[in-house]
Amino acid sequence: MEQSSQPNVEKSALESQIRECFGRVVYATKTHEKDADLCMQWLARVKLAQIVLSALTTGGLVTVLVGEHDTSQIAAIVSAVISTALLVLNAYVKDVDPGQQAEQHKKTATELWNIRESYLSILTDLQAIEIDMDLVRKTRDELQTELAGIYSSAPRTTPKAYKHASQGLKMREEMTFSDEEIDKFLPETLRKVAR
Repeated sequence: MEQSSQPNVEKSALESQIRECFGRVVYATKTHEKDADLCMQWLARVKLAQIVLSALTTGGLVTVLVGEHDTSQIAAIVSAVISTALLVLNAYVKDVDPGQQAEQHKKTATELWNIRESYLSILTDLQAIEIDMDLVRKTRDELQTELAGIYSSAPRTTPKAYKHASQGLKMREEMTFSDEEIDKFLPETLRKVAR
């Protein structure tokens, strides 16, 4: 009796560890996706600000050229201030490119997606009655090595993105599907609910 319970304890411990790894990768994937969204929103705001400041500067310079002397002086001062603000914004965007950051987060999320699906496959395989535990351990170790490589080059995530990811996963169930939802993607013979 002692011998048959040992493999079950080993399998259970391994499954618990892989479930934990799976959960962390799910959160990391969703957090990078949310950070990419936040970077793109920030980029859209920066681009809009650049357009508005450019238009205001141009309008002020046109006023300087065609306006009266008193109006021209005020327009020149306002244009200089707005132009300086535009210069500062452009310098910021040169050094901190939200578009590039968004692409890095998207790339990381895509790489993590593959790891996430691999962990899910291992968890599915662990449900088999006969399974080679050494193979499961080897696959787990390979995934850990690959994951370490992804994390070493991944951009840092923000607390705001983590909060959005947590809300998406817990409250809006962004990673879960009902049987009915999945069945809509499958041919009738593979549907679960119809059976």
